[in-house]
Amino acid sequence: MPSADPYLPGHGDTTYDVTRYDLDLDYAIENNHLSGRATLTIRALQDNLRGLTLDLHALKVVKITGVKLERHRHDGNRLRLRLSSPLRVDDRVTFTVAYRGVPSVVRDKVGEAGWEELEDGVLVAGQPGGAPSWFPCNDRASNKAPYRINVTCNSAYFVVANGSRTGVRRHGSKTTWSYVQTEPMAPYLATVQIGRYVEHEVTGGPTRTYAVVPPALRTRFDRAFADQTAMMQLFTRCFGPYPFPSYRIVVTDDSLEIPLEAQSLSIFGSNLLDRRWDSQRLIAHELAHQWFGNAVTLARLQDIWLHEGFACYSEWLWSQECGHGSTQDQAALHWKQLSGKTPRHLLAAPGPEQVFDDWVYKRGALTVHAIRAAIGDESFFALLAGWIDRFKGSNATTQEFVEFAQTFTGHPVGRIVEPWLYELPLPPLPRL
Repeated sequence: MPSADPYLPGHGDTTYDVTRYDLDLDYAIENNHLSGRATLTIRALQDNLRGLTLDLHALKVVKITGVKLERHRHDGNRLRLRLSSPLRVDDRVTFTVAYRGVPSVVRDKVGEAGWEELEDGVLVAGQPGGAPSWFPCNDRASNKAPYRINVTCNSAYFVVANGSRTGVRRHGSKTTWSYVQTEPMAPYLATVQIGRYVEHEVTGGPTRTYAVVPPALRTRFDRAFADQTAMMQLFTRCFGPYPFPSYRIVVTDDSLEIPLEAQSLSIFGSNLLDRRWDSQRLIAHELAHQWFGNAVTLARLQDIWLHEGFACYSEWLWSQECGHGSTQDQAALHWKQLSGKTPRHLLAAPGPEQVFDDWVYKRGALTVHAIRAAIGDESFFALLAGWIDRFKGSNATTQEFVEFAQTFTGHPVGRIVEPWLYELPLPPLPRL
């Protein structure tokens, strides 16, 4: 079966959409054992559909119920179902997959991602292909759906998942945590975080914001995230309303190489709890992904600049807002750094090995800066808010962004971005 995304071979099925996920998980933290029941509602995208392929890595399928099957086969990371009766376009079927095992990360050309053990807890970092490490899914970014996630584990631990928490129920030595993510979400953005955390509300901002932090790190957190409310206020002015009911910040006791974003929350290591610019810019970066990456999600991994370029540019907007240096200063600094490097890939098609390379982030941000410099602030910030409003809850490509920007602003945005996206040489520094 052809892959849904050439950058992620062996993931995704384009013949159907999952329209809802209901996940019931039971996790034993002492031996990293996961038991799950995933109920999927699917909608056929073609006539005479008999075969469904799900993605599931390293975990054993115990039973499939709710649909009549001729057979099923679990080879490697792919669970293939053969239906007894074919589906027509738009037919819907709901079925449940029971599974269990020891979850582990998924390794792809782009990197490794998925369910990981911490020193005393769990971190799930799904980007780009880690979702199958903990639940059966149609693992393509273009198949967004609402989720209900229930996680049962030892009561000594705090559990966070995407969306709004709808219940916490203790029974014996275990507690079940329930979350609902009603806004459509790509599988790689689904997450579970487990640790010895305490939650508190970060007050004063335009949206409900919570911090989930080890108690011993509370003072350091308050200092490091003192500007979280101001960041949220800036980004809502620049991009439009925050796209989800709430935002959670999870800080692990462990050090993490990089922070991580998931839909409606971000995850930081304890090593980022300080006031250095490199820590502050990453706090801004992960927050900006709630608009650029989570509300509006790429349709293909090659369009990663639509996430990282805009999130990186958001760092520069925050830099000016907090007095660290103007947006133009940041653009000049990073343009100079890139000017000494020889690009080998196009920004609009960087190749799987370069998807998360720093030059994608910085050249992507410079592309955004070039648009702003060419069309002016009024049109530029209206464009950002209009883009989120138009594509919120869905997916988009580079071509769709360019076409939307040209129609929305009346400016030749395609001509502005062409040398940045589709040519190798670094264009001249854009100036506001």
